[in-house]
Amino acid sequence: MEYLHLLLAQFTMSKPLQKPTILHVETVARSRLFNVETVDLEFSNGVRRVYERMRPSAREAVMIVPIVDNHLILIREYAVGTESYELGFSKGLIDPGETVFEAANRELKEEVGFGANQLTFLKKLTMAPSYFSSKMNIVIAEDLYPESLEGDEPEELPQVRWPLESLLGLLDEEDFSEARNVSALFLVREWLKEKGRL
Repeated sequence: MEYLHLLLAQFTMSKPLQKPTILHVETVARSRLFNVETVDLEFSNGVRRVYERMRPSAREAVMIVPIVDNHLILIREYAVGTESYELGFSKGLIDPGETVFEAANRELKEEVGFGANQLTFLKKLTMAPSYFSSKMNIVIAEDLYPESLEGDEPEELPQVRWPLESLLGLLDEEDFSEARNVSALFLVREWLKEKGRL
């Protein structure tokens, strides 16, 4: 038993990982939206590799989970990557100079037709960090009031109201599958449980 404790202690006290050295970065492809870079790396053990990534950006995004009358409000939006309509929470980029909450309220007004008097930050998520630097801030919106802003969506976004009492039933919906939406759902469930609302 003492041997096991020594092994565990050695494992937990191991020195922190040393980040690889970036030797060279080069843009290899560019489009209106994306810049693809190759990154030459040398790891602390001397191994060298060339990785590809989207050029890092400091601009973050926000995903809003609106709650009204014990229901979540979701939207259906066309996703050209999968060539399908996806059920999920409204989201969008944070504009320069905006706070997370300002962006959340703006996107909510543009995509759902409501503003929120109460916004709660839950967590900042990354997506495929081996390739993207993008960060998504998950925010709960409550105490909603009707207000619309014109957004950049090419068509009306149909709304779906989903009861809190069957929250995880969303996972059975075929078009509710995007990883950030699923993550947000579980974060919201834990938050609601902590507040004694589930």
